[in-house]
Amino acid sequence: MVLLCALLPGTAAAQGSTAPKLTAPSAILVEQATGDVVVAKKADERRQIASTTKMMTALLALERLALDDVLVQAPYDAAPAESLGGFRAGEKVTVRDELRALLLASANDAANTLAIRISGSRERFVRDMNARAMALGLEDTSFANPIGLDDEDNYSTAADLVKLALVLRTKPFFRQTTNLERVTIRSGAMPRTYENRNSLVRSVPAVNGVKTGFTNKAGYILVGSATRNGVTVVSAVLGAPSEAARNADSKALLEYGLDRYVRRTALKARRKFGRAQLRYRDSSVALVAEREVVRTARRGESFDIRVTGAPQELDGPLAQGAQVGTIVVRQRGKVVDRVPLITARAVTEATAVDRLKEFAVRPRTVVLAVVFILGSLSLVVLRRRSARQVRMAEPEAAPPG
Repeated sequence: MVLLCALLPGTAAAQGSTAPKLTAPSAILVEQATGDVVVAKKADERRQIASTTKMMTALLALERLALDDVLVQAPYDAAPAESLGGFRAGEKVTVRDELRALLLASANDAANTLAIRISGSRERFVRDMNARAMALGLEDTSFANPIGLDDEDNYSTAADLVKLALVLRTKPFFRQTTNLERVTIRSGAMPRTYENRNSLVRSVPAVNGVKTGFTNKAGYILVGSATRNGVTVVSAVLGAPSEAARNADSKALLEYGLDRYVRRTALKARRKFGRAQLRYRDSSVALVAEREVVRTARRGESFDIRVTGAPQELDGPLAQGAQVGTIVVRQRGKVVDRVPLITARAVTEATAVDRLKEFAVRPRTVVLAVVFILGSLSLVVLRRRSARQVRMAEPEAAPPG
């Protein structure tokens, strides 16, 4: 049974659309930006993973080697029907071209050389692979070789493979390479052209990765990715009965995910959040958002926008764009961004005249002035009355004698 993650009311999925029916026994679909698990079918079931093992080989190579490093090709004794890049022992090939052969042609000889040159031996490289898996939290993953040959100790899950793919997709070279339909490499003894084994990259415009795999025990596997209108989804299909079934499942999952998410403007730049009065003046300044916030969201999903610290009154000098508060953007109850609340224009310092005018028109100032004037008038009256009384109380002068 296919399980859907919880969706907010009003989304397309909540309005009756259903997840695709899958042939593969294990699968998952994740939206990259939010981390939402959109579809899961036995996504934590451990299974053989064939050449998707090479995703970890590629990650270690990208983390520990420079793309322009030149490697001497190690000897490799291939079994019949193995996927190869056609390299001969002793050839000098760049890491860039080894990875192109590894990711597009699923070249086992390239994987062997990368492993030996990175860690000194395949055995030590396998230990490094498992240590890196543990560090990434891939709890249901174990590696026994750098290639993906069937082994009881070489397994993973749909969920873990998508986690690994999401890490790899942070690497520009990985994204660019897995989106190629074909590539011609020029290091080594001769130019070689490889076609991407992920045929969906060639046939579906939105699909841009990631890695195929197949052995008789593992079945057909594809870790896929697709991007449309800024939304990226990543899928994993494990154990499909045929390449056609694997591709159909992957395509259906990726399209299902892309239909359910959009890039939305949660906050527009320069959006107005009220005005602040200018101290000592009969004017104000608009308070606006410094920049826009664009997020991936489920269709119909809303954002919570709140302002903190916004002042009711301001005094200059303040430059245009001075931060005076913060706009908090929440998605599903979590803070996803904090944007400065800024002044829409510069604010000059109040002049002495502004301060005097403002002081003069304050109600309290008027009352105090009236009290002062009345008090002064009363004092004058009292002084005059007192002076008159003093004159009246003085004795008349005696006549000269």
